[in-house]
Amino acid sequence: MIRLKRWTGSALLAFSLACLPLGLLAQKNTCLECHNELEDSLQAPAKGFAQDIHQKYGLTCTACHGGDAKQEDMDLAKGRTFRGVPARKNIPELCGGCHGNAASMRAFNPSLRVDQLELYGTSRHGQLLKKGDTKVAVCTDCHGVHGILPSNVPKSLTFPWNIPETCGRCHADRATMKAYSIPADQLAEYKKSVHARALFEKKDLTAPTCNDCHGNHGATPPQVASIAYVCRQCHSATAELFSRSPHRPAFDQAELHECEACHGKHKILPATDEMLGTGPGSVCLQCHEAGSKPYKVASGMRAALDEFLRRRDLAETLLDTAERQGVEVSEAKFKLKEAETALIMLRNLTHSLSLEEVKAKAAEGEKDLAQVTASGEAALKEGKSRRVGLVITTGFLFLLAIALFFKIRQIQKKQLL
Repeated sequence: MIRLKRWTGSALLAFSLACLPLGLLAQKNTCLECHNELEDSLQAPAKGFAQDIHQKYGLTCTACHGGDAKQEDMDLAKGRTFRGVPARKNIPELCGGCHGNAASMRAFNPSLRVDQLELYGTSRHGQLLKKGDTKVAVCTDCHGVHGILPSNVPKSLTFPWNIPETCGRCHADRATMKAYSIPADQLAEYKKSVHARALFEKKDLTAPTCNDCHGNHGATPPQVASIAYVCRQCHSATAELFSRSPHRPAFDQAELHECEACHGKHKILPATDEMLGTGPGSVCLQCHEAGSKPYKVASGMRAALDEFLRRRDLAETLLDTAERQGVEVSEAKFKLKEAETALIMLRNLTHSLSLEEVKAKAAEGEKDLAQVTASGEAALKEGKSRRVGLVITTGFLFLLAIALFFKIRQIQKKQLL
């Protein structure tokens, strides 16, 4: 019985210890104790570390700064292994000591890649750091120092909607960028883009941010020939059409930035029909003169698109009018949706620069529009017939009511006599 009680007590103790956070099971950390009693910048690291992802995995100050956190005496705590604040030039190697070690990462988070340090070395930041430029971004500039949060936490510096501002801390600073002859308007331009609208207004976390186009740890400006492949990550169908178009070899020969030449760079605005053709706002006129073959192709594609839109609008107006008159047109409206799909494909096909393909797709969609238009016209006729019938019926009932009125008056007079 005594042995049973002892076993039960031991089991309860083990269970209680297992339920305790890692931080409570860790050895005494005199670094945090001391810094928590200080003020301002000396206290901030200790306060921030309470939320740090490294702390949650049981790591302590000594993992980065060295020393012995179990010692009460400051000199003994520092000892021979104390590194203090690491120099900026050494930070990538310091972080890479763990994040570049597969065995270390497997023990904490096997899903994390272990090639970040290698990729950083290939980046523009890493290349300049190797040359002695310590003003370039290192790990702590993007991820923070103490209080580093996982990238899937909204307050993290690397959470999707925070990334533009994180990159902008350097790239929107004119003084910093001036030394590298880089414009400092990227962040302001990006905020006006269709990508930013999707990210900030629609809260679409898949919308492109800086790292989606430039890379994460291996950040580098896309080369002229790779712009289309960068955009292809999301716009694959459009990229395929562009790759087999006459523009692809011409752009490569002229060293034009492909997608960027028509749609812009950071300030990518929503594509409009006005961009196509030969009218005001056309991007085709940037390169092609009036009367040239490409000019005629652009004009033809825009004409086909405008005619399709005219027929689509007519069909839609007919259905809306009939519906307001109380006629059932749901089947015709479903058919109109098919024509809308054809319109999306038609607009996308303009990237092929093939007038024949554009006309063929327009003709295909116009067959659906013809059916919808016919249904709309029939619905309007039915609505008109209903109105005529309603007028006749109303008139008949009115005459019947008058006749009934006089008949009642006649009966009343006879009764009085």
